[in-house]
Amino acid sequence: MKSSTRGIVDPFIVMDVMEAARAAEASGRDIIHMEVGQPSTPAPTKAREALADAMKGEPLGYTVSLGLPALRQGIARLYKDWYNLEIDPTRVVVTPGSSGAFILAFTALFDAGDKVGLGEPGYPSYRQILKALNLTPVGIPTRAENRLQPVPSEIPGDLAGLITASPANPSGTMLDHAALEGLIGTCHAQGTSFIADEIYHGLQYEGRAVSALEVSDDIYVINSFSKYFSMTGWRVGWMIVPEDHVRLIERLAQNMFICPSHASQIAALAALEARDELDANLATYATNRQLMIEELPRIGFDKIAPPDGAFYIYADIRDLTDASRALAAEILDKAGVAVTPGLDFDPVRGHQTLRFSYARSTDEIREGLARLARFMSRRRRA
Repeated sequence: MKSSTRGIVDPFIVMDVMEAARAAEASGRDIIHMEVGQPSTPAPTKAREALADAMKGEPLGYTVSLGLPALRQGIARLYKDWYNLEIDPTRVVVTPGSSGAFILAFTALFDAGDKVGLGEPGYPSYRQILKALNLTPVGIPTRAENRLQPVPSEIPGDLAGLITASPANPSGTMLDHAALEGLIGTCHAQGTSFIADEIYHGLQYEGRAVSALEVSDDIYVINSFSKYFSMTGWRVGWMIVPEDHVRLIERLAQNMFICPSHASQIAALAALEARDELDANLATYATNRQLMIEELPRIGFDKIAPPDGAFYIYADIRDLTDASRALAAEILDKAGVAVTPGLDFDPVRGHQTLRFSYARSTDEIREGLARLARFMSRRRRA
């Protein structure tokens, strides 16, 4: 059977690494997971209890396409709590994870063949979703001196759109108010739609994350319950869109998804009231971050930039190898630690980088670092 050219996208390498790690565990090996950006903690207790109660008496059928009104109102309140912003709940769109939000946003804003810019290194699925929608991803190489974030002077003038991430994956670096103002101002001036991925908001360690909505309302902002709210597998995200785009998105959502999972929306609504439990998770990540910053350079991964947020360290390994995928496979095989080669995030320079996730428990991170130290010591001797 013939397949479309739109379906020819690159694999998500971190998922391949995750499968290799699972296979190693199935064979009886103990693996420390530093490859996947997934909290080791479950959904908040209040979220799980709310769903258990709802399942006793509710049919959990379709919701309206834009999401449960109570959840949309709760998300709007979050913007008041975190950023002191008054967001009309009608602008909030609940989606099947942030991935569903990307599909809706890219479909609503761009026509086939349009060019959409993204910083590299960056989240690989931006590129692949754009390709699958007959759009043209334009990688913008970022530099260490700009903390691996795009800058206004390097934004091409022929872009239909630009997507940024702050805190970013894989670097964990953030855009402050002035940086966002510069990027959004440039995009507005040249007619480029601006999309802000804020999925790691709530996971920051020094200062606060700035929402792009503090700069402009004429943008799309995407977020999710996956990271700070520790609900990756529940697949519930959201998007804030301009008022005059709500009906446009609603029509697309009705036809593409009907609605987000009712069960997940109930859990998400309760998760909004679980900040104490979630902030305790953040304290664990902060401890893990400090361990990684202190130990990775001693081990031999010394070209790193301390992350502002998220739960990743992105390391330049050009002094060790120019084959990051082979090194990641060797680390898994000989050290029992799963890490992600940078090729996922930067198809040009990623063969010289690795991403380390510190989203697991502190005990697991300590053990993973100890294994990496032994591995690198043996490698140097060899």
